[in-house]
Amino acid sequence: MRLPVKATLLAGIPLVVMSAIGVVLLAQGKTDDGRATLAVGVIVAATAGASVVYQVERWSLRTQTAVHFAIMLVTVLPALVLSGWFPLDTAWGYLAVVATFLATGVVLWIVFYVIFTKLVPKAGRGTDGVIEAPTRPR
Repeated sequence: MRLPVKATLLAGIPLVVMSAIGVVLLAQGKTDDGRATLAVGVIVAATAGASVVYQVERWSLRTQTAVHFAIMLVTVLPALVLSGWFPLDTAWGYLAVVATFLATGVVLWIVFYVIFTKLVPKAGRGTDGVIEAPTRPR
């Protein structure tokens, strides 16, 4: 499957589902819940859709990370600001949003880097240290 199509499906499905739930909640007068659900929909959609940048093999990890960060910056950060989860009555509130965004991003990047560069390759190695090709079920 081509990456733009994959990204659209990965982002579109959760965005449509969560948006529908959010709209229903808003229609029921549950403003805080509806706004939070819409924010979660945007965050999940952006994260899922942007994950395909790590499948662009001609890009270095640095480029993939920079593109992913830029996408998160223009989608997830505004969703956090508009979510209602943070008190934004002072500059410290906005700083808390940015700090949470950056800290969460760094921690998740490190965790997934370790998983996909250290743990996954080891899981595919045989007892002799040679990476075994996956077999197809018959």
